[in-house]
Amino acid sequence: MRLLILNGPNLNLLGSRETEIYGSTSLDSIEEGIRSTFPDVDFQFVQDNKEGVLVDAIQEADTDGLDGIVFNPGGYSHSSVALRDAIAAITTPVVEVHISNVHAREDFRQNLILSPVCRGVITGLGPSGYYLAVRSFLEVDSNG
Repeated sequence: MRLLILNGPNLNLLGSRETEIYGSTSLDSIEEGIRSTFPDVDFQFVQDNKEGVLVDAIQEADTDGLDGIVFNPGGYSHSSVALRDAIAAITTPVVEVHISNVHAREDFRQNLILSPVCRGVITGLGPSGYYLAVRSFLEVDSNG
């Protein structure tokens, strides 16, 4: 199985940014943990603060025949029609992940415009959400 773990703006600051909301685990630690927990999965990891780079990564994952995308779009989940259109245009399934519970935060964060074009959404479970998203791809694939 080949998966892209895609992270949007400001997620490079995990572990030091608003730790009361996002925790103290760094993005590098999450990536290392995912690799060690799922050694049989071929992962690609991309984090970028630029919307166009994220659109390109989504399109390339589809062109390259990856089995799925685990995507934490950060703040773009509330505002990016371009990312929504990119996800809608591909056949590769996407699971959207949010570290914090966006539904318990500011009103504008509760409007997830990418969610309707994603296979599923995991929110509020901290870094565990990434692991659950990966597991969902493994279980859906093995169960048909």
